[in-house]
Amino acid sequence: MAGLRTVRRSFVDPRVRKSTFRVLRENVLCSIATIAPRNRAHINTAYFCYSPDLELYFMSDADSLHCRNLKRNPSMAVAIFRSPQKWGMPNRGIQLFGIAREARGEHAKTAQRLYGKRFPAYLRYFRSTRAKDRRMRAGLRSYRFYRFIPRTIKILDEAEFGGGVFVIATVPRPKGTG
Repeated sequence: MAGLRTVRRSFVDPRVRKSTFRVLRENVLCSIATIAPRNRAHINTAYFCYSPDLELYFMSDADSLHCRNLKRNPSMAVAIFRSPQKWGMPNRGIQLFGIAREARGEHAKTAQRLYGKRFPAYLRYFRSTRAKDRRMRAGLRSYRFYRFIPRTIKILDEAEFGGGVFVIATVPRPKGTG
């Protein structure tokens, strides 16, 4: 691998979009970093789904520390990558930086639809009359969907962009998004 370097690209670049959505499609877990009281870092793992507009949704207990953190400060970073990648081989992963808030109204409905499509068991819990599924449904009552809107992404996709190349792209958003 040659020396590390960072390049800026537009998110509308087809290779950037292809790489980003490939990482999202290939993974279901993400690491979520939020800002805890006294500016301390906090990290959590969550299952996620995403929209074609690059909005990520995750479900979490509203009383969890990371959700309380988001209520105070919506700044959030997300890392997504496959764990069994081998060092020294072409690797792939993304980091996303933006804001997250509880999904409400239409955003909550979108989250539920996308989450159910990605995780069919989630829908089964809410549609089933089986006792085991009803218990799971009751356990999810305190959970809410959260909508993450990335503003910047950092991509490592060595097969696509070359060894040691980090691509940084700003995600264009209409005014008032978020």
